[in-house]
Amino acid sequence: MTKERKMNIREDMSWRDMPQGGHIIDAGNAEDFKTGDWRSMRPVWLQDKCKQCLLCWPVCPDMAIPVEEGKRKDFDFDHCKGCGICVEVCPFKAIDFVEEE
Repeated sequence: MTKERKMNIREDMSWRDMPQGGHIIDAGNAEDFKTGDWRSMRPVWLQDKCKQCLLCWPVCPDMAIPVEEGKRKDFDFDHCKGCGICVEVCPFKAIDFVEEE
């Protein structure tokens, strides 16, 4: 489902046409941008150890842990910044934390 945006930023746009930095022109526009590119550490979901407690999901500041039908899925690496909070809260050690390649 694509949301209609008030402003769509395109590669062919001049800097003069873009909104001033720090301004949020649409709610929820973070899904339009891949923000996980600068990650230096990467969480690795160990599915066989996961008990689906979902403690990792509410602490993720980037909403990079998708949940479908009450069960978590693998990380959304387009948006995960590798902060490691999910690793710290997992009581079952079902998330490893490794250097980004």
